[in-house]
Amino acid sequence: MQVRGKGFYSLTSVSEALKKLLSDIRVLDEEEILLEDATGRVLASDIVAERDNPPFDRAAMDGFAVRGEDTFGASQANPIYFRIIGEVLTGQNFDGEVREYEAVRITTGAPLPRGADAVVMLEHVNELGDEIEVVKAAPPGKNVSLRGEDYKKGETLLKRGRMLNPQEIAILASLGLRRVRVFRRPRVGIISTGDEIKEPGEELKEGQIYDINSFALAALCSTTGAIPKRLGVVKDEYKAMRHAIEAGLDNDVLLISGATSVGKRDVVPEIVRELGKVLVHGIAMRPGEPTGFGYIGDTLVFMLPGYPVASIVAFETFVRPALQAMQGLKPEMPYPAIRARLRRKIPSELGRRDFVRVRVERSEEGYEVEPIRTSGSGIVSSLVRGDGFVIVPENTEGIEKGEVVEVRLFRSLER
Repeated sequence: MQVRGKGFYSLTSVSEALKKLLSDIRVLDEEEILLEDATGRVLASDIVAERDNPPFDRAAMDGFAVRGEDTFGASQANPIYFRIIGEVLTGQNFDGEVREYEAVRITTGAPLPRGADAVVMLEHVNELGDEIEVVKAAPPGKNVSLRGEDYKKGETLLKRGRMLNPQEIAILASLGLRRVRVFRRPRVGIISTGDEIKEPGEELKEGQIYDINSFALAALCSTTGAIPKRLGVVKDEYKAMRHAIEAGLDNDVLLISGATSVGKRDVVPEIVRELGKVLVHGIAMRPGEPTGFGYIGDTLVFMLPGYPVASIVAFETFVRPALQAMQGLKPEMPYPAIRARLRRKIPSELGRRDFVRVRVERSEEGYEVEPIRTSGSGIVSSLVRGDGFVIVPENTEGIEKGEVVEVRLFRSLER
């Protein structure tokens, strides 16, 4: 429905908008990449161990490999003597077999010789030429890393859709994998709109401001694993805007900030509707009411508000979940949560979800939270002055002073 110059006849709830958005998301194609390039990527297939790890019993300490039962009763007052029959280093194998009261010098990680089932630590041994005296018992299995104790052949170690952090990279390397199949990273084109918008570094004239949104949105995209590309600033003019949008359709996702509301120069929804389809336009949230999204061909197009804070809130509410889903991830909010007591009432309106920036302070009773007073959609500094945000759900007319609320943190409070 055409809303330009008329206003929204109705608004879609955040939950319903998210449902429509995610029901149409397709996971991107798979690709194979080098292991060293895989951090932050998402697995496209299960990883199953093809062998035991470790693949052999090995020493967990430097010392002497022995038969554990031969050390029983050893003490400072009653040392037990063993004959040294050889040495085995990491990466080597011992050709012989350890028999009664025999010992093989061994280094951490070296394969345990046949016949041995324990390692006596150097600290519990006195060397006497070609023999040792053991002064503390090492029962069978002592100081030994057993074959398969890390994982066994056939075990599923990582599931499809798992984000590859350094821990997962370590597992993949332990399997000997040089390459890994992952989902492709979304390519995201970013357009800022406005006759008054200038690139940082340019000289501002009266009535002009710098482009904030494309830089902020590009940074946010990078945190999702997507590949952002700033496509420049476009004036609020139909032909220029349509040309810019058409030129950006070689991306998986197109983000357009500004010219998305209901004013006479807000031409973006009309163009998206002409070239493709608009799924949602106008969402019951504050800030971010003019947010919308749809498709032009296979490109998912987000229409984001021009005010920076509203644009960022809309990104976190809709764009981030979409980019996560495209990479095979379960959509989730990245901000850690704490519980805090509200110092001042937060008013709200039934049927609208509010995102309220707040400051958090410690007290003797725990955390306390204060809504930021100067918090309009254009107040960018509220994002750095605030410690996080509180979400006021649609089914409430606000949150009363003294109530305990969930606060999503922008950053650690330990600073």
